[in-house]
Amino acid sequence: MTANLLEFDLEGLSGFCEELGERRFRATQLFRWIHQRGASDFDQMSDLARSLREKLKTRACIQGIPVISQHESADGTIKWLFDVGHGDAVEAVFIPEDDRGTLCISSQAGCAVGCRFCSTGHQGFSRNLTTGEIVAQLWHAEHFLRCRMGTESRVISNVVMMGMGEPLQNFAALLPALRVMLDDHGYGLSRRRVTVSTSGVVPMIDRLAQDCPVALAVSLHAPTDALRDNLVPLNRKYPLAELLEACSRYLAHAPRDFITFEYCMLDGVNDQPEHAKQLVDLVRQQAGGKGIRCKFNLIPFNPFPQSGLLRSPQPSILTFARILNEAGLVTTIRKTRGDDIDAACGQLAGDVRDRTGIAERMAQRRTIMLKTVQ
Repeated sequence: MTANLLEFDLEGLSGFCEELGERRFRATQLFRWIHQRGASDFDQMSDLARSLREKLKTRACIQGIPVISQHESADGTIKWLFDVGHGDAVEAVFIPEDDRGTLCISSQAGCAVGCRFCSTGHQGFSRNLTTGEIVAQLWHAEHFLRCRMGTESRVISNVVMMGMGEPLQNFAALLPALRVMLDDHGYGLSRRRVTVSTSGVVPMIDRLAQDCPVALAVSLHAPTDALRDNLVPLNRKYPLAELLEACSRYLAHAPRDFITFEYCMLDGVNDQPEHAKQLVDLVRQQAGGKGIRCKFNLIPFNPFPQSGLLRSPQPSILTFARILNEAGLVTTIRKTRGDDIDAACGQLAGDVRDRTGIAERMAQRRTIMLKTVQ
C-alpha cells in the first residue's frame, strides 16, 4: 500500500524510513523537503540518494487534498474549500494581519457537538479527518501563499484549530498534526502560536496537557449550566464546574499563562449585563477562590437562517466588555473578518449541507480540467 507522507509526524516518518531499510536521518531530510519546501515530487529532493527516491516512488506519495474553490474577501481573507471525498468538504481560512498571518484549520467534516450558533454544527457530523487531511490544509495554504508572495520565508505564523469540527473529538489524528506544526524541521511554530479550540471535552483537555500542550481556547458562551445546556449541548455531559476545573489544571502545562474563553454574543440570549456579572463570579470561584487566569474574546455572532438567532447590537457588546474589564478580566472584541465570503467565525459549513451541489461542482471542475488538457 502506498503511504501518504503527509500522514506522518517526524517520529512516524522515521519509522517508515527504517521499514525501507534507510537510516533515521533520512526522515529529517524528507520531512524538510515536504513541509519547509512544499515538495510533492521525489525527483525534486536532490540531496536524497537516487536509490531512496526510487523506493519512495513505489511505496509512498505526497498527496494533498483537492481544492474545490478559493474565495478572497475584500479584507484579504482567503477561504479554501477542500474535497475530502464521498461528498464531504472542509474549509480552511487564512486571515492576514499586520503582525501575523493566521490559518484556521478544520479537524472534522461536520461536527457532532451541535452548538446553536454554529453553522457547521447545523449540518451534522460526517467523519473525522485524518492527520494527513489536517496537515494538508496548512501544507497547501503555506506554499500557495509563499508562491503568490514570491518568498521563501514563512507566511503563516499562527494556526488555530477553530475550523469545522471539535478537535478534541479527533485527538488521535490531531496529536501528530500538532507535532508536525511545532517541529523545527516542519513548520517551526511556537506552542504559543498554535491554538486548539474546544467546546469542552474535559478528559481530552487533560490528555492535551500531558501529550502536547499548546494554547487553549474554550468555547464558553454562557455563564450558567442552564443557559449553556441550551447553547452548547456538550455541557450536559461536562458541566461548567468540571470544565473550569480542567482549564485550571491545564494552566500548569500551558505555554500561555491564561486560558482564552470564546463568547459568542447573541442578542437577548447571553448578552445582558447580568450575564456579564455572572461570568465574573464564575471565573472568580475557581482555584480555591483565587480565580482562573483567563482572557475573554467576545465574538459578534454571524447570523445564518437555521439558527433563529441575532447578533447583539454593538452597544450591548461594548457594555458587556466594559463590565468584564472593570472586574479586572482582560476582554477583547473580535473583529469580524471574511464575512463577505462566509469565512467568519461560526460560518464555516463546507457546503456539505448540499452534497449533490458538491458532486456537481466536482464533475464540472473535472470536465473543465479535461477540456484544458485536450
